[in-house]
Amino acid sequence: MIPDAESLAIMRKLEFKQPSTWIATWGGLGFLNPAPGTWGTLGALPFALIFYSIGNIFGVLILLGIVVYYGLKAIEKFEAQTGTHDSKMIVIDEVAGMLVAFLPAGMNPLLIFISFILFRFFDIVKPGPIGTIDEKMPGARGVMADDLLAGAAAAAITLVLYYAGLG
Repeated sequence: MIPDAESLAIMRKLEFKQPSTWIATWGGLGFLNPAPGTWGTLGALPFALIFYSIGNIFGVLILLGIVVYYGLKAIEKFEAQTGTHDSKMIVIDEVAGMLVAFLPAGMNPLLIFISFILFRFFDIVKPGPIGTIDEKMPGARGVMADDLLAGAAAAAITLVLYYAGLG
């Protein structure tokens, strides 16, 4: 779990007293190696479950709105501080994408697992428009948008599986 040279150089530029650093890295999960995106995705699940248990799908949608709003601001500050774009340490976008992927899963453990695997697949492989957005959309919106689209793709398949009888 020792950071590589590139990560250490980025970390030296960060202002750790700023909430934006901790929001962008989802409480520091973005600093974990290997696979910070997977750690960030896993870090979304307890919050998704809590908000779902409080307010069903509407609770998760409220959380998603909060994550996207503050996530975009945190990504902007993170990138301004470090001079990077879409650093692997920024995982708030994975949190947002996983929240979208989670929506049709509800409290079904199998569907939660499937939505997680599908989201990570689409986030890593970036097929079609997901990759196009990742490559062409600048700034914080670009960092966030590809993960939201990956989450939507995972949610669509999870929803089909739910109606096919896995739910």
